[in-house]
Amino acid sequence: MIYEHPLAYLLGLEGLALMRGFTGEFDRDFVDSRIAEVRRLLDEASLANAAVDVDRVDTIEGYRRWSDTYDQPGNAAFSIDEPEVKRILDSLPTGVALDAACGTGRYAQWLAERGHRVIGVDSSPDMLARARVRVPPGEFLLGDLYQLPVADSEVDLVVCGLALTHLPALKPVMAEFARVLRAGGHLVIADVHPEAVARGSIPPVRGPDGRPGRLVSYRHLIGDYLRTALQVGLQPRSCEEPRTPTRDHAESPDSHPASGTMGPWDVWPWSLAALIPEAAQAANEGVPAMLIWHFQLTKFSTRTGRRCRGFG
Repeated sequence: MIYEHPLAYLLGLEGLALMRGFTGEFDRDFVDSRIAEVRRLLDEASLANAAVDVDRVDTIEGYRRWSDTYDQPGNAAFSIDEPEVKRILDSLPTGVALDAACGTGRYAQWLAERGHRVIGVDSSPDMLARARVRVPPGEFLLGDLYQLPVADSEVDLVVCGLALTHLPALKPVMAEFARVLRAGGHLVIADVHPEAVARGSIPPVRGPDGRPGRLVSYRHLIGDYLRTALQVGLQPRSCEEPRTPTRDHAESPDSHPASGTMGPWDVWPWSLAALIPEAAQAANEGVPAMLIWHFQLTKFSTRTGRRCRGFG
């Protein structure tokens, strides 16, 4: 269970803004304004009992609920990861490509359009049903990232988008990616940046009874990805951290816009940044929204002992 309190979030933004002031990014007037604003928030009676209990929802159930609306234009993540991922894919040769955690087939469609033979794997039957309609030539399989239904050394490319943040451990899935890749093959990962996760960028979902929930999510540091990749023979080729314009990082496509007035708190999820715009801008300015990795399985893989020609 997650205990979400709008006052806690607002004070958290104020704290982040004050830390940036403490390190010299803002002047005395800014700091004095933040402290005065904190006092006003603490005195705001409507915030005292505004908290809600939010369920942690597993990915199978969460994406079942989300599958009908996942591809709608309001999903802001798509405009962030797509330019970087497409740029990397355009530089790679065609072959057999695995879209791991393929969802509705967004990446699978790009891969098919670029001439790859596409395999998609996902744990959500609802998402897979949509992927099969979207990409008729693809082969779509129900499966888990920790145990992919793909043979050793079967694919030339693995792509994985917006999925690893939902897993508690990276090493087992990185080992699976290395297992299914041919030596010299490529891995492209797009994920929610750990700084964005820390600021509340966790997808909200509603239960059948209307109960609020959030997809189970974990904060993996940049070093976590790098260490686990190196341990299974994956070498980094590039790492990008695309940013978005300053906004409320807890906001989601179905968040209810804040008008600058307090409440109503029974309408969840909230969009809170408009209540303290100066602090929100200072807290979130320059914070990366996504993490985009490009790895390549090494010429000599410690996992397989195979040598690969042409790596470089």
